[in-house]
Amino acid sequence: SGGQQQRVAIARALIGNPEILLADEPTGNLDSRTGGEIMSLMQRINKERKQTIIMVTHSPEAAKCSSRVLTMSDGVII
Repeated sequence: SGGQQQRVAIARALIGNPEILLADEPTGNLDSRTGGEIMSLMQRINKERKQTIIMVTHSPEAAKCSSRVLTMSDGVII
């Protein structure tokens, strides 16, 4: 399933214990329930592993899961 593929992708990204995890539309192709599970997983990773996560998303629901949100419009952070 899409959720399982996302979890595997996150696990692969974390294997090398990077200081920063880059996530490009991590919930983009998922239904809302599975997307919520992925965001919960990312929040847990952030909290328990103290992992910095930079996420790009068009989803307001995914953005609400972040501790800090920067908005970009026409290539400018607003």
